[in-house]
Amino acid sequence: MALAHVASMRSEDPYRKVGAAALDFDNRVIGTAYNGLAPGFNAPEGFWDDREARQKFMLHAEVNLCSLFRRGEAKLVATTTMPCTACMQTLCAYGIREIYYRDVYHSSDAPEIARLYGVRLERVDFTPFDGGPIPAAP
Repeated sequence: MALAHVASMRSEDPYRKVGAAALDFDNRVIGTAYNGLAPGFNAPEGFWDDREARQKFMLHAEVNLCSLFRRGEAKLVATTTMPCTACMQTLCAYGIREIYYRDVYHSSDAPEIARLYGVRLERVDFTPFDGGPIPAAP
């Protein structure tokens, strides 16, 4: 979840920052991504000012993440927000079996989709590192 959180900080979206990370079957990180515009596209002046107008152009973190690996390569995805319905469908199409998220997205059908496909969808508590002292290991 920490990797997903750090990825979310790269998003240029001033309203909503979402990040995601994927692990393979050996628990190696195979990708991190965030919500934003297509790679290499530079937004015109004022683009970020109108949230409604720009939403249709935004690529979700999960879609950007899936562009980094092939179907069946990722075992697990962590995302800062529960996937929307379309992203949950995409993650299922890529064969993801476990999805962990921090923030609830009430407009999503992800829980129902996860049940149908037998995907583990679990909310986890995660407090991002605040820059304070790191507690000593037990």
